Amino acid sequence: MSFASFADFLAMGNHGAYVWSAYGICLAVLVLNVLLPLQAKRRYLQDEARRMRREESR
Repeated sequence: MSFASFADFLAMGNHGAYVWSAYGICLAVLVLNVLLPLQAKRRYLQDEARRMRREESR
């Protein structure tokens, strides 16, 4: 598929809003699939370290 200009490429034959929003949503989901487990792991490790310090001080 070839386009006459970059603007035509972005417009995607008047389907650009759908195409680019679909790409954006897909990218957001992929990024969240990486970041959320990393954040949960960090929070879990912090909670466990806090719990261990509490148990040691008893």
